[in-house]
Amino acid sequence: MLMTKAQKESNAVVAIAAREITKGIKNPVLMIVSIVFPIIFIGIFGGSLSQNMAGNLGYNYLQFMMIGMIVNSVFTGLITGMSSLIEERNQNLTQELYVSPISRYSIIIGKMIGSSFTSIVGLIGILIVALLMQIPLGGMHIVWLFLITPLFCLIGGSLGIFFIGFVQDSKTADIGSMLLVMPQMFLSGAMIPIQHSTGILGFLAHIMPMTYCIDLARAVFYSGTPVYSQVVLYHPVTDLLVMAGFFLVFTIVGTLMFTRSERNR
Repeated sequence: MLMTKAQKESNAVVAIAAREITKGIKNPVLMIVSIVFPIIFIGIFGGSLSQNMAGNLGYNYLQFMMIGMIVNSVFTGLITGMSSLIEERNQNLTQELYVSPISRYSIIIGKMIGSSFTSIVGLIGILIVALLMQIPLGGMHIVWLFLITPLFCLIGGSLGIFFIGFVQDSKTADIGSMLLVMPQMFLSGAMIPIQHSTGILGFLAHIMPMTYCIDLARAVFYSGTPVYSQVVLYHPVTDLLVMAGFFLVFTIVGTLMFTRSERNR
C-alpha cells in the first residue's frame, strides 16, 4: 500500500527529529553544559540582582527571573540548533535531505523538534537551582508552564531559521546567533522588568519575539495570583497572536531563503 503524501511528510519529520535527538544524546558535553549554564547564571547573576535590586518589587524576583530563564534557555537552544544547519550544509551533511522528495517545511519542522530536546533537558538545571535556592515553583503553575514550553521552542526555532536564511558562513552564524540571543535576554524582561521601559529600549523590548513568549509564560505561571498585573504586560491572547505571526513570517521567509541558498550552491 502506497503511503500518502501526508504520511511521507510525517515520517520525514519524525526521522529528522530522531536524528537530532540521537546527536544530542551522543554529545554528553552539550547536555551537561545546557544543564550547568542556568545553574551558574541564575545562582550567581540572579542571586546578586535579587540582593541588590529586588527589595521593593512586591514579588519574588528570583521566581520572576526563573520563568524568564526557562524561555531564554529554550530560545538559546533552538537558535543554536537551527544555526548548526549552516555548518551541516557546508559539510554537505544535509544534501541528501534537500534532494529527497519531501517538503522543505518538513525538514525545518523536524530540525526544530529535534533541537528542542537539548533545550528541554536544560530546564533540569533551572529546576535544580530553584530547589537549591528555595525558589517557589508555584505548584501546578510550573506544570502548566512546562506544558506550553513547546510553543516557545517553535518560536525560537523559527527565529533561528529566519536568521540562517540570510547567513552563508558557519562562523558568522555562530557569532550572529549569540548577538541574536543576548539582546533579547537583557531587553525582553527575562531578567530585568521592562514594564517602565521607554524610548529606544522600550521600542526594542516590544519588537522582540522573546518578550511575548516570556509574557505568556508569566501569564500562565502567575494566573490567579495577586501579583499578576505587576508582572504581565499583555493579555495572553495578544501574546499568542503575536507569537503566531512571528512563527509564520520567520518560518516561511527563513525556509524560502535557506532553500534558495541551497539551490544556488
